[in-house]
Amino acid sequence: MFKTRLLSGIVLVAAALLLIITGKDVLLVGIGVVSLIGLYEMYRVFHVEKSAAGIAGYALAILFYCNLKWDMIEDPMLYVILSLVVFMFVYVFTYPRYKTEQILASFFSIFYIPVMLSYVYQTRMTENGVYLVWLIFLCSWGSDTCAYCVGVLIGRHKMTPKLSPKKSWEGAVGGVAGAALLAFIYGVVFRSAMGTTTEEILSFTAVCAAGAVISMIGDLTASAIKRNYEIKDYGRLIPGHGGIMDRFDSVIFTAPVIYYLLTYAFGGN
Repeated sequence: MFKTRLLSGIVLVAAALLLIITGKDVLLVGIGVVSLIGLYEMYRVFHVEKSAAGIAGYALAILFYCNLKWDMIEDPMLYVILSLVVFMFVYVFTYPRYKTEQILASFFSIFYIPVMLSYVYQTRMTENGVYLVWLIFLCSWGSDTCAYCVGVLIGRHKMTPKLSPKKSWEGAVGGVAGAALLAFIYGVVFRSAMGTTTEEILSFTAVCAAGAVISMIGDLTASAIKRNYEIKDYGRLIPGHGGIMDRFDSVIFTAPVIYYLLTYAFGGN
C-alpha cells in the first residue's frame, strides 16, 4: 500500500510540475479537467452525477473556465445568479425528481470545487506566479505531511475525535510550523529568481502559515461530508490516495486564500 501511494504521489507531483510550469491554456484545461472529475465525485455522493442536475453542474463549471479565458461575464455575481437560476429551472421542471438538498448540494458544489480550484490557475497567472503558485501546495500537501509526522511522533491530544480520530493538536501545530518553514526555505532558495526582499520572504512565510490552518479546515470539511454520507473515499482514480477530492480537499480551500492574501495583503508580488 505504501509503495502504491508513493508511486502515485510521484506521478501526481510530476503532473503538477508539468501543468504549472507550462501554465497558460495547458494549466487552465488541466485544472478544468481536475475540477470536473472532483465535481463528478461530489455529485456521486448526492446521487446526481448522471442526472439533469449533474449535467447542469458540469456545463456551468465549463462555462466558468471558459469565462476565465475569454472574460464573457465581467460581474461574478451574474455567474452566481445564473447558476442558481439554472438549478432552480432543473428543480421545478423535473419535480419531484430531486430533493431540495440535492439541488442545494449541486449548486454548492460548483463553488466548492471548480471555482475554488480555479485559483491555482489564477495564482499562476499573477506576476511571479510560476513561483508563487507553489505556496498553495507547500501549505496544503506540505503541512499535511508535517502534521502527519509530528502527530505520529508526539500526538496526544485529539483535535476532532469524532470526525478524524487520528488528527491531534500537536500535529496541527507541526503542520502550521512545517508549512511556514517550507515557505521560508522556498523563498530563500528562489529569492534571486523572484527578486524578493527579506520582508517579502517573511510575508510568504506568514501567508503559508495562515494557508496551513485553512488547509486543515478543507481536509476536515471533505472528511465531514464523507462521514455524513458513510463513504470511505470519494473515488479510486489515484491509487493509494482515493479520488480527486481525497487528494485535493485541502488545496481547494488553500488556493483562494493564498491568492487573496498575496493580492490584497502583499500587493500580488
